[in-house]
Amino acid sequence: MRFKASIQNISTFTKLTASLNSLGPLAWLKLSDDQVCFTIIPEQGTQVWAVLSIDTIFETYTVQSAANNVINLEVPLASLNRALKSALNATSAHIRLTKKDNMPLLALTIVTTSSSNTYSAFPTTGTNNEDPFDQSPLEDFGVGVRETIITQEIPVRVLGPDTVAGLHEPQCREPDVHIILPPLLQLKSISDRFTKQALAGTKAGTASTASRTRLELAANMHGCLRIGVKTDAMSISSVWTDLSNPDLDPSQVHNGEIGIAEHPSTRMKQLGTADGRSEEGWAVVRIDGRDWGKVMSVGRLGGRVIACFCHEHALILYVYLPNETGEDESVLTYYVSSYSA
Repeated sequence: MRFKASIQNISTFTKLTASLNSLGPLAWLKLSDDQVCFTIIPEQGTQVWAVLSIDTIFETYTVQSAANNVINLEVPLASLNRALKSALNATSAHIRLTKKDNMPLLALTIVTTSSSNTYSAFPTTGTNNEDPFDQSPLEDFGVGVRETIITQEIPVRVLGPDTVAGLHEPQCREPDVHIILPPLLQLKSISDRFTKQALAGTKAGTASTASRTRLELAANMHGCLRIGVKTDAMSISSVWTDLSNPDLDPSQVHNGEIGIAEHPSTRMKQLGTADGRSEEGWAVVRIDGRDWGKVMSVGRLGGRVIACFCHEHALILYVYLPNETGEDESVLTYYVSSYSA
């Protein structure tokens, strides 16, 4: 079993692990020849299934195992994120799977450089009969770069194929509404404010903390998104209009064009209005405000986010991370269950 890689995008890797760590302490990391997958399945709350193209994070990449070159690891996200933070200003970083005292771990080796200005009384001796005085002025006076190598170790657990064989993404019905969300950091700010107001405006003992932090999200097929909160003491909401409802790809829908014509979102498009005032054509979900705030932390990665609303059932977010060519090759999928009314 062998894994080693050089990291070309430490910033993205660090932001990714920070975002995932807010939803759960452990991640299932699946390394294969063509993909890197992070999965979080907490006992409660949002599930994350992230599928990344290798060049989203890594430059050189090697993975070998007897199980079709697939390695499954259980990784503590906080430890990995702390190690990556220390590499943000590194000139290079490499990660590999190794063992210490027969315990598996990921070893993150980072290289940093710093300038040193020391006067050299004598010129450096040349090689191959070179003139020792035929050096650059910086070399003559000992102006050089000092290199520091640091290795950080992250304990991991190797998972056998049988351990992960039963883990699969949740099955959801076809969404009633799909819409491109506004910037997530903007959405997070409003969501967090609504959650705090709901907690502050509800009398102690009148409801459980969980019920007092539930947000209602709704969207229609006319570019409208609504987020709000209702308690015995207050009802507030915010509405976005002129958002985009992306067209369905016939190649991704069962029965192609016929399937699109019969799709729930096509029927929902016949209802409602673009100004958001009509009560028809809205798909609604109710989610925990604090959990939603953690999901929204993925906004630090940027990228396009499509929200799929399964009315009164679930909200599925697809967060697309653009690569250097501008193509969407990596996607983080978030599954958020809806509470009943």
